[in-house]
Amino acid sequence: MTKTQQVERKPGTPGRFSRWMQVKMGARASRKIRDGKGQMMGMDVLVLNTIGRRSGEPRTTPLAWFADGDSWLVVASGGGSQHPDWHANLTAHPDRVTVEFAGKPAVPVKAERLTPTERADAWQRIAKAQPRIAKYQEKSDREYPVIRLTPRSAG
Repeated sequence: MTKTQQVERKPGTPGRFSRWMQVKMGARASRKIRDGKGQMMGMDVLVLNTIGRRSGEPRTTPLAWFADGDSWLVVASGGGSQHPDWHANLTAHPDRVTVEFAGKPAVPVKAERLTPTERADAWQRIAKAQPRIAKYQEKSDREYPVIRLTPRSAG
């Protein structure tokens, strides 16, 4: 590859190999969740289904989730110095988001980013439930968004 063919990547973002590994491991984790495995590494997990913001193609991402009444919270922690791709896809197409839980069919959801006050309260619960996520946040130069996923009515 010549210098002109190489795409410059932003500092603090995953490289080509890291992104390839994320895709492969994400697909494997998504299969396991769909086959009925609802926990990984001590965390409850779901499959987030979004539409690619540029490609328009379906995208799947396995994520840890946290209960929030009748809703679920997810943390946009991956992606290095920028929000992960799934966050951008979710923001671009908020009306086309679904989640899948272990061995269950997809559920359409409404996604909303928590306000700073809501996030502060939710973050305390998340950090207590999974201190590893709090450690990742401490090492990051950005505040991780917390997203509430609420089931949408069928009508």
